[in-house]
Amino acid sequence: MTGRARSLVVVSAGLGQPSSTRLLADRLTAAVDRHLRDAGVDATIEVVELRDQAHDLTNHLLTGFPSPKLQAAIDAVLEADGLIAVSPIFSASFSGLFKLFFDVLERDGLAGMPTLISATGGTARHSLALEHALRPLFAYLNAATVATAVFAAAEDWGSAGIAAESSLVDRIDRAASELATAMATRERRNPRNPRDPFADPVPFEDMPGATTRRRDATRS
Repeated sequence: MTGRARSLVVVSAGLGQPSSTRLLADRLTAAVDRHLRDAGVDATIEVVELRDQAHDLTNHLLTGFPSPKLQAAIDAVLEADGLIAVSPIFSASFSGLFKLFFDVLERDGLAGMPTLISATGGTARHSLALEHALRPLFAYLNAATVATAVFAAAEDWGSAGIAAESSLVDRIDRAASELATAMATRERRNPRNPRDPFADPVPFEDMPGATTRRRDATRS
């Protein structure tokens, strides 16, 4: 599984500074990096803090034109080999800031991209948002979401930002291993050099209704 370096982009939608969302993002990133290196794959890592993009995201939504800073973040995500997406849970779903960022990505920009979804919340009762909110969002975007999602409640953290529960440590490691494997074994297309839809046209005789049209043309 060796070869060119893989790029990992981490999108964190935490609002505070510091935030438990960024804390979880960092723990996941370190675990993915470790698994990639164990597989002989070098990783370049970039973190996108959405709180720093909030004003530019709003302006982009209103005008349709991203700022250079926001465009750089969008390009980093679209050109990545793997994605970690982490959101706080508000009102049983991802945050508005999180949704706003993925709303401005080009259609199918994440198609086939190995993606790890994760979330934080005050209590474990918010964990179902991973399956009824985040996973459907990335399924709609055609991302290749790994099987294990990671939720961290406030009680999961001990002192100094260390995961206190062994179950959280295990979930982080399992999800990171799944993402690293998907990244290491997949060659992702370059979104800046998309496949030409006219490069391989469907022959006329294979088009739906072609036989009927030929028969009608013969009769006339």
